[in-house]
Amino acid sequence: MKNWFVRSRWHTAVVLCVIALLAFAFRLAGRGARARENKEAVPAPSQADAITPRVDVVVPRVGGIERVTVQPGSVHAFESVDLYAMVSGYLKSQEVDIGSRVKKGQVLAAIDAPREVAAVAESAALLAQSSARAVQAEALVKAAEADRETAAATVAQTEADIERLVANRRLADAQYRRVKSLYEQNAVDKRLVDEQARDFESSTAAEKTARLAVRTAETRLAGAGVKVEQARADVAEAKAAVGVAEARLEKARVDLRYAQVVAPFDGVVTHRAFHPGAFICSATDGGQSPLLTVARTDLVRVVVRVPDRDVVLTDPGDPVVLTIDGLEGRSFRGTVARLANSEDHTTRTMRVEVDVPNAGGLLRDGMYGRATIELEPPSQRLTVPVGCVVERAGKGRGAVLVVRAGKIERFNVVLGADNGTLAEVESGLAPDDQVVLRSNIPLEPGTAVIAQRAK
Repeated sequence: MKNWFVRSRWHTAVVLCVIALLAFAFRLAGRGARARENKEAVPAPSQADAITPRVDVVVPRVGGIERVTVQPGSVHAFESVDLYAMVSGYLKSQEVDIGSRVKKGQVLAAIDAPREVAAVAESAALLAQSSARAVQAEALVKAAEADRETAAATVAQTEADIERLVANRRLADAQYRRVKSLYEQNAVDKRLVDEQARDFESSTAAEKTARLAVRTAETRLAGAGVKVEQARADVAEAKAAVGVAEARLEKARVDLRYAQVVAPFDGVVTHRAFHPGAFICSATDGGQSPLLTVARTDLVRVVVRVPDRDVVLTDPGDPVVLTIDGLEGRSFRGTVARLANSEDHTTRTMRVEVDVPNAGGLLRDGMYGRATIELEPPSQRLTVPVGCVVERAGKGRGAVLVVRAGKIERFNVVLGADNGTLAEVESGLAPDDQVVLRSNIPLEPGTAVIAQRAK
């Protein structure tokens, strides 16, 4: 029984070994078949391809390098003003608070100013009084002019009387001489001579009286003229007093208007210092704290410090892209508006201000970001990676390797701007040239290569 058990185990082991050998043989046969199939599918490389080196090439890109400078920029309100009270008094009302958006000319606060109200009423009364005096003075001018006309008429009348009296005197003189001659001839009585002598003397006295009356009338005429001039001067003085009263009234009204604080432009209230009921001391009386601060927000100015190397290329009107990290990298477009035209001697930078529209109000005073200023727009020159340039000879001269007809050729080129990644080629290359970027072996002109596009 024991021998039979040993023989059974031996037979079982032999059978298992035979099965394992058969499986191994079948596996080897399958691998050989697959190797023969792969060998037939992939052709063996030629000897020439195995020897010729491969190089990575690029085709020049049309479009030069855009010259920009990227600098930190801080956002400021385009305008910001502190609004002070111009009159002292109690704050009667204030309709706005911090964050309130206001319009130009809107009344923001009002101060109770009874003294200014009374001053307006007083000035208005003084103006009415001065106007009445001016009217009265003009009436006096008319009266003085009437008196002058009367005096002038009196002078004319007395002068006319003189002519009549002179004629009477001459007639009386002639009659007196004729009667006297007759008396000397004893033709008339002496009494008649005495009568003619009396008539002659009366006419002479009347003429003298008339001449004195003319002088008196002329004096009165001169006095009337002086009164006219004086009356006109009084009118001028009265009108000047009216002007003074009008100016005082306008000043009082201005002082009263100063009792209201109005918005100088559209913006937002960024600071408030008082509440209604508080006593406000005017700036002229020593008040130091502004009632409100209003900032303009529809347009902001971004202050950028441009380094010395970019100062000469920065000009008003240059386009700018402002990127604000606090707004998840959102960008805003603006333009260079103002240049300081002077560099800081410590930092060697120039202050540049960029105007950026802010219609949505997202940009706020104090924000910080990066301003990309386009110093020069891109040109139409060819551009290649800086790794293509195998030699730089100075003054913009350089060299590149180009694959033509399967061989390396060395081209001398004129280089332009270089930003560290790309280099401009001003001349010496064609847009379809295959420029060598990388090679595993040293290359010399005339070397046969296989060109493949660089990845």
